Amino acid sequence: MRFFFNRKAHNVFNAIGDVREALAAQQYIASDEIATVMFLADRLGKPVLVEGPAGVGKTELAKAWAAASNHELIRLQCYEGLDETKALYEWEYAKQLLYTQLLRDKLNDLLVGTQTLAEAADRLAAEEDVFFSKRFLLPRPLLKAITSEQPVTLLIDEIDRADAEFEAFLMEVLSDFQVSVPELGTIRAQHQPVVLLTSNNTRELSEALKRRCLYIYIGYPQLDAELQILRLKVPGLPPRLAHQAVELVQRLRGLDLKKHPSVSETLDWARALVELNAKQLDRATLETTMSVLLKYESDLQKARRALARDDSGLGGRGERGGRGGPSGLGGPGGSGSRGNRP
Repeated sequence: MRFFFNRKAHNVFNAIGDVREALAAQQYIASDEIATVMFLADRLGKPVLVEGPAGVGKTELAKAWAAASNHELIRLQCYEGLDETKALYEWEYAKQLLYTQLLRDKLNDLLVGTQTLAEAADRLAAEEDVFFSKRFLLPRPLLKAITSEQPVTLLIDEIDRADAEFEAFLMEVLSDFQVSVPELGTIRAQHQPVVLLTSNNTRELSEALKRRCLYIYIGYPQLDAELQILRLKVPGLPPRLAHQAVELVQRLRGLDLKKHPSVSETLDWARALVELNAKQLDRATLETTMSVLLKYESDLQKARRALARDDSGLGGRGERGGRGGPSGLGGPGGSGSRGNRP
């Protein structure tokens, strides 16, 4: 049995500006580069590889794209030891066994008249397609995306955590958007999904995989971009406090830390400040909440020492020359991000 479908192009947006506006409607602030690459991915039918530090909005891009294009989001979370049976399909052996028990009488009728084991086995083999049909097939994320009757967005999250062997298998699937199930035949996608692969750069991906993909690098945002994200996502945070918070986060990223605070942690911290009804960043507030930003004791100690080096601490100059902003952690500014995102 074979399932062959005509893979249909499904272009959602007519211009790059439409992509930017649609993502903005989902509270995702896309740079020109992000909007352009996503537009081309939709037009060219190529997967998108999104690399960058954890927590800068790579997964959120896939979620925002799915919502903006009115697609179902199908997510495959990668991990060490992931293989094709967990990513593609499995047979429901428990269900097959249950059906075997329920159909025991029917099987007995089927074997009536057989004289030898070989004859009985041949007669059973003629009916084995019943137990290896789509009725007993348990589709995993890759097969769900391929067999979907509607266009979908497929997120392959943290591909760098999977083994190189799985990466090679994935390239075969993404090259033709078809899979072969020995018992059923070849299954091809009716609608080619929009595919986003994310990577935190914990290992180097193969050149072959990168060659098949369009590429985006999302780094930490600059101060103005992160402030825009903060105001969009945490509107209850007072503007002056929002600027102080983002300026401090930007300066923390300039320190030699084991793990720099991500955008998602900035948002968590901002929400914590709102819940605490904080009005400004004083030293007591920082001491009790900095662990929302920094998750290693060594990083917390480095940040506290950097604050202590400036006696003015948080009472120095703040928002572009105003009072009450954080100081003593180096100059403001991000790490040269090429895109802004929530």
